Amino acid sequence: MLPGAGTATAQDTPSESAPSGGSCARLVASGNPDYPPYLWRDPSDEKQLIGANAELMAKLAKEIGIPIEVRYIGSWARVQEEMREGRIDLIAGAFLTTQRLDYMDYVYPSIATTRSVVITLPDSPLDFKTWPDLVGQAGLTVINNSFGEEFDRYARENLAIDEVPKLESALRMLALGRADYVIYEDAPALAYAAQLGIGEIREAENAISNENLYLTLSHRSPCNSPALRGRLAQAMLKFAQEGTMTELIDAAVQAWRAQ
Repeated sequence: MLPGAGTATAQDTPSESAPSGGSCARLVASGNPDYPPYLWRDPSDEKQLIGANAELMAKLAKEIGIPIEVRYIGSWARVQEEMREGRIDLIAGAFLTTQRLDYMDYVYPSIATTRSVVITLPDSPLDFKTWPDLVGQAGLTVINNSFGEEFDRYARENLAIDEVPKLESALRMLALGRADYVIYEDAPALAYAAQLGIGEIREAENAISNENLYLTLSHRSPCNSPALRGRLAQAMLKFAQEGTMTELIDAAVQAWRAQ
């Protein structure tokens, strides 16, 4: 387990910019629970999420002076619905899409840049180079995932990609020959394949897309204010300048492997 995961508090080193008058006493964050090394369920407390993004929220809590609880609330699709309704305040890792702008604000700069790839079995005849190579093939991904608006639009119009609730399910179906390929981010896919004992998988050299992963704030969060958005942006800029996520990702990879 990574140290400091779960509830991230700011009691030890409160920020001078902490809000006065108790206007925002706590923030609840969640995210994709099937997303190592960024986020996954804590084996010792499955109500919480751990990983690099959870550790980032711990640092963020201290920086802005507001406790942040990184909570497991269900599938990635459920997380987005909870965010839309304002039942959680933050998503610790989301791609930018026009639809999501309807219900949440994006904090800049981004948390990290991820690489989304076509995943096949080693003996697959599918040799992905460009998007049209996927036409006529049976694909899988996770419900409500996005790989950039341009590819999402191309996929809707030209490709046959079914959605499943979890990455684990997609990789198992691939291993059983029930799909020709899976599309997902490279690091989480390799991490899950190793844990599931699927053996070798092949990730195409050419990426589907390279997308920034952002911290987001619900439009309906009672804490959403210009002042908070400014403090979040200042903290994220500091972390980017210090290379914080590189260290957190390295530590999270080791923690995932050690489970």
